[in-house]
Amino acid sequence: MSETTHNLPEYSVSELAFALKRTVEQAYDRVRVRGEISGFKRAASGHLYLTLKDADAVLDAVCWKGVAGRLGVKPEDGMEVVCLGKLTTYPGRSKYQMVIEQMELAGEGALLKLIEDRRKRLAAEGLFDPARKRPIPALPTVIGVVTSPTGAVIRDILHRLADRFPRHVLVWPVLVQGEGAAQQIVAAIAGFNRIEAGGTIPRPDLLIVARGGGSLEDLMAFNEESVVRAAAASAIPLISAVGHETDTTLIDFASDWRAPTPTAAAERAVPVRAELATRIAEIAARLSGAVQRGIEDQARHLKSLGRGLGDPAQLLGAAGQRLDDRAERLRLALPRLIADRKAMVANLGARLLSPRELVNAARQHLTLAFQRLVAAQAKSMAERVRRLDVATGGLKPRPLTVSIEEGRRRSNDLGQRLARAGGQAITRAESDLARLGQLLDSYSYERVLERGFVLVRDRSGAPVTSAAEVRGGERINLRFADGERTALAEGEAKRKPKTAADQGTLI
Repeated sequence: MSETTHNLPEYSVSELAFALKRTVEQAYDRVRVRGEISGFKRAASGHLYLTLKDADAVLDAVCWKGVAGRLGVKPEDGMEVVCLGKLTTYPGRSKYQMVIEQMELAGEGALLKLIEDRRKRLAAEGLFDPARKRPIPALPTVIGVVTSPTGAVIRDILHRLADRFPRHVLVWPVLVQGEGAAQQIVAAIAGFNRIEAGGTIPRPDLLIVARGGGSLEDLMAFNEESVVRAAAASAIPLISAVGHETDTTLIDFASDWRAPTPTAAAERAVPVRAELATRIAEIAARLSGAVQRGIEDQARHLKSLGRGLGDPAQLLGAAGQRLDDRAERLRLALPRLIADRKAMVANLGARLLSPRELVNAARQHLTLAFQRLVAAQAKSMAERVRRLDVATGGLKPRPLTVSIEEGRRRSNDLGQRLARAGGQAITRAESDLARLGQLLDSYSYERVLERGFVLVRDRSGAPVTSAAEVRGGERINLRFADGERTALAEGEAKRKPKTAADQGTLI
């Protein structure tokens, strides 16, 4: 027994580990494994690590970074999946593991549960809120279509648009199923939204995301979270037309309007041109009829109002008569007003005193005031002497010459003050007199002539105040500020006879 044992080949740990690795990889080069995901984690390097398990066993699995981005399913704990890949070993820990190349949900029930859980989570974020939905344009100028360029869907949409109302269509070709389909759909929606208005490429007014019918797995690209978020974030109104009428995907909840089929999406995008033209014609006819009825109603109303008005000719005649009356009264009132102002100026001038009379009156006033002041001073001095005698009780009074001298000095002082006050009063009076003289001079017609006006007189020297008073060929006298000139009137105006009351003067 001992000899048999020694005949076995001897391996190092590394040789045995790598021999087992080659054996496992050759025997299980391509396998499909079904199991429930457990312990899922994404490393900082981008690799995915998880465990596949069933009721009796577990299998470690890894998905390298380059493959993880192309998986059709986003792994989550508790998700039942079918993985395609190969088995290998990890010599560093003496264990085997599966290298995942593809992953899909195991069965339609699990797929539906994934979609429903995703729908509830996105709905809780408000992505499906009706308040977020935008109205579809009534007649878009440019329509952007996101679909496969080779399928029957794009032909159906273009054919239906051409039948109803031809529009400018931009097609963004994408994959509609399989790996990379979701990323291309997201890029197409975002790309249409990035087009600037007024650029070389027209910006669409409406987007249609369309695909024909298929199985639940075929439509999974339109259930991806990235596609749903791109549809909800689109600033351009979006119509989803994925599958047949019975098919429902998550993009339908995020779109602004869901079409049961791609053909129905085209019908919703544009109206029928003939129906639109008929409707416009009907509206135009109704508008024209409404305008005509409005004009007729206003004409009847205006006619009924006109019955309550008087004859316009009579109204104008009465107004003209009142105007003539006011004009005549104004013509007569102006000479009377001038005469009244002349009388008032003459009255005021008669009441004014000449400068000499004012100076004489002021002197008389000052003389009387000085006399009253001297008398009051003498009386005050006599009263002081009497009081001094009473107070001294027979004492020898001061010499009379001293009292007289003091009185003289005080009198001189008061006289000087009175003279100064009188001079100031005379100065103020002269200033007031000069001011009144300037005012009177400014009222003179001669100052008016100095400002550029001219006084017109006829041959008799009477002032002329109206052009109607001078007939053609009559000589008139023009008085300027610096002299007079004679002029010859032109025209055919006839001079009206004047009365003494009508003749005014600027003097």
